[in-house]
Amino acid sequence: MGPLSRDVWAQRLGAFRASPSAFMAGPEAEDLGRDLLGDLRNEKLSEQTKVSLLALSLEYPAQLWPDATAAEVAATSLLDTLVLLPPRPSALRRPLLLAATTALAVGGALGPTSGASCRLLPLLLGLAAGSDLGRGFVPASEQRPLQATACECLRELESCKPGLLGGSLGLLRGLLGQEGPVQPLSLLLSLALRNTLVLQSRAGAGLGALLTARVSPTAGGPWDWALVEEGDGRLQPQAPSWPAAEEGDGERSLTARGHSPEEVRELRAAVAQLLDTSYLLTPVAQAQLLWLLGWALRGLQGQPPALFKPQLVRLLGTAQLTLLHAVLALKAAFGEALFTAQDETLLLRRITLAAQHPALPPSTHLFYLHCLLSFPENCPLGPEGEEAAPLLLGPQLCRGLLPNLLHEPTALLARLHLLCLLCAEDEEEEEKGQLPSPGHYLEELLAGLWQRAALEGGPRALATLCFQASYLVARCLAGQPTVLTPLIHGLAQLYRARPMLAPHFVDLLDQVDPELREPLKVVLRQEVVSRPGRDEALCWHLQMLARVADGDAQSATLNFLRAAAAHCTSWDLQQGLLQVCRALLRAGVGGGLVDLLQVLARQLEDPDGRDHARLYYILLAHLAGPKLGVALGPSLATPALASSLVAENQGFVAALMVQEAPALIRLSMGSHEVKGPLPVLQLLPEALEPIYSLELRFRVEGQLYAPLGAVHVPCLCPGRSARPLLLPLQPRRPAPARLDVHALYTTSTGLTCHAHLPPLFVNFADLFLPFPQPPEGAGLVFFEELWDSCLPEGAESRVWCPLGPQGLEGLVSRHLEPFVVVAQPPTSYYVAIHLPPDSKLLLRLEAALADGVPVALRTDDWAVLPLVGDYLRGLAAAV
Repeated sequence: MGPLSRDVWAQRLGAFRASPSAFMAGPEAEDLGRDLLGDLRNEKLSEQTKVSLLALSLEYPAQLWPDATAAEVAATSLLDTLVLLPPRPSALRRPLLLAATTALAVGGALGPTSGASCRLLPLLLGLAAGSDLGRGFVPASEQRPLQATACECLRELESCKPGLLGGSLGLLRGLLGQEGPVQPLSLLLSLALRNTLVLQSRAGAGLGALLTARVSPTAGGPWDWALVEEGDGRLQPQAPSWPAAEEGDGERSLTARGHSPEEVRELRAAVAQLLDTSYLLTPVAQAQLLWLLGWALRGLQGQPPALFKPQLVRLLGTAQLTLLHAVLALKAAFGEALFTAQDETLLLRRITLAAQHPALPPSTHLFYLHCLLSFPENCPLGPEGEEAAPLLLGPQLCRGLLPNLLHEPTALLARLHLLCLLCAEDEEEEEKGQLPSPGHYLEELLAGLWQRAALEGGPRALATLCFQASYLVARCLAGQPTVLTPLIHGLAQLYRARPMLAPHFVDLLDQVDPELREPLKVVLRQEVVSRPGRDEALCWHLQMLARVADGDAQSATLNFLRAAAAHCTSWDLQQGLLQVCRALLRAGVGGGLVDLLQVLARQLEDPDGRDHARLYYILLAHLAGPKLGVALGPSLATPALASSLVAENQGFVAALMVQEAPALIRLSMGSHEVKGPLPVLQLLPEALEPIYSLELRFRVEGQLYAPLGAVHVPCLCPGRSARPLLLPLQPRRPAPARLDVHALYTTSTGLTCHAHLPPLFVNFADLFLPFPQPPEGAGLVFFEELWDSCLPEGAESRVWCPLGPQGLEGLVSRHLEPFVVVAQPPTSYYVAIHLPPDSKLLLRLEAALADGVPVALRTDDWAVLPLVGDYLRGLAAAV
């Protein structure tokens, strides 16, 4: 297919953005990435259209380059396109750099063995350093934007592979003092410094001369892949935060080794250099820089944070929320080593007064409240992790932050949280001429919330807010009876006024601690059983009683149920009644429940209700307490019942449904066989537990292959070798593919489960099939006929195939022997390969040299040329 026009690309991009998943499942998906890379060099397309194509690759790299091989090919093509750009200014250079970086990072191709990585990294470092790359590669007008973009790309790669730029710290530090983009360089240096400190400390090493070494940006040697492997890509997030609980193992490891005086001196000089230029950065970038540097210095032994003091003087009065957040992060990191008591008082008072400003947007107001609720104190009194209001925050200081019913729900809950923390330290004293105590104010607020929630026909949002507030009070003040007692009575009055809120009460009981749950259950049960059984809200009473019924107050509960039974005429009321009986059964209630179940088995109008009542009666009459609990339990994962009666529980549903479960099977690829008319994969299954009736289903995305049939195995046992499974492939095009594997099986307990297994990858060589063997002595004529038949419709090319120590003869015998038609060992081999469904690939390997052999190839399918080239170049390294 030739280059696509602007209108065609507009239609394809529109269809893709409308539904990426649907587009990738269609017939055009497999050509999208290839066409995109090819048309970037189409001179007929405008730069604006090409920028749109690159934007698509930046937004959806995982869909376009789903694996490392595709990402490597894409990055190589993008770099080739970048190099071929004319020396005039172009809008494509920066998107091409970003697209190549994104492809390597998202596709997992970034590494020392990646050719595209070895090209991209020196290019980015050279652009970041402002080096002359020759041939007018960077026009003067694009020098500074490209330098900033290169820094951003390097920062992304350093984030993906921490420690990658450890050997470039000295170079980056030198660049910061030169004329160039300050913000990208500052953020890049701070991130690389932080990652290197962590990883070197984990390895028990120091910084050495990394901060002073000035490597050449184009030498290609400062990439510390050993340090990257030590990090394994797992470091703390780079978002500023201050709770102490988020301290990670990497941070604690910084204290495991002291640094030499020279290292500390250079480190402090680098940090001071970054801080001196931080005022030139945007607020968000300043916050990121401060957090990274604070994190880097936090774990160093004997290093006071005095370097941050000038910045602290500048930032204590900032109006930028991001910078205030960074200040609080520094306070959590260093405490009184950086913040004096006067600093702490000033900061707390400023946040408190700012939170009371009437013109604040809701999100900003909530941010200030969050800062107060999580304020990192210098010397907290309670144990670590305990929630408490700051010591300096008293009722007088935050009188403007007390909640009232006119606030938005989110603001009301945040203010209520602060009020609860104040109540936890309140001594219940009221001073003359001052506001009431926080506890008294809390009671009035809750009373107002209950009153609004009790309004008949009131909006559900008011009821939801009321229960959210009740839960918050119960969680913060669980150990204070003076608060819980009025809370329990208020909730009971709310239920009395509006029983339809029973689902909210059930949810609240499931969430709160026993200090509130048990007394609240008693009060709610009393509220329910004191009602007449013919109440119009009977369905809500039954729902509530099913949650709060237990072995206490049996007579009152049973009397209520007897009175209610006569009014349970509909199916839902009968089911509610039976749910209460089930709860009483599980609580061990006997005597009077037997008589009630007998009455229900005779009187209920619905046959299903009568059957349930009869079943409960039989269970109660024939099973002892432990077995009765098993029969009414929530799962079948229990010992079998001695009784012949079938347990009525949710386990029936579990036994009849296919359940998702962890994979109990390992599936690997066996050796490749080239017999038969179709390529066949050999699969080697291994079971971790005994499984039965195994069915393996395979799916290939797109239209590359015809649908694959399932493979069945009667039984698999761990430790017992199983015969290989054969999976025939029916390619519609000769191309590699990824097989998604889904397993359906039965466990030894009788449950049917399904699981997703790791995908299998079909390589290009797995599709090779031999041609029929020609008559003896006719091999050369047969090969020449095939060779001539490829042109003119096909394609011809030449590829250099590296040879390993085994030489040409060893390479052919290991990889190509089934396909050899004519052989003149050890110097010449003619190879004919059939590529399903109906393509052919012919190779002439002649005149081998010590390090490689030139390969002439022809094929009647030009689309396989890149695959053939990659295959031949990788033969020497293949085992």
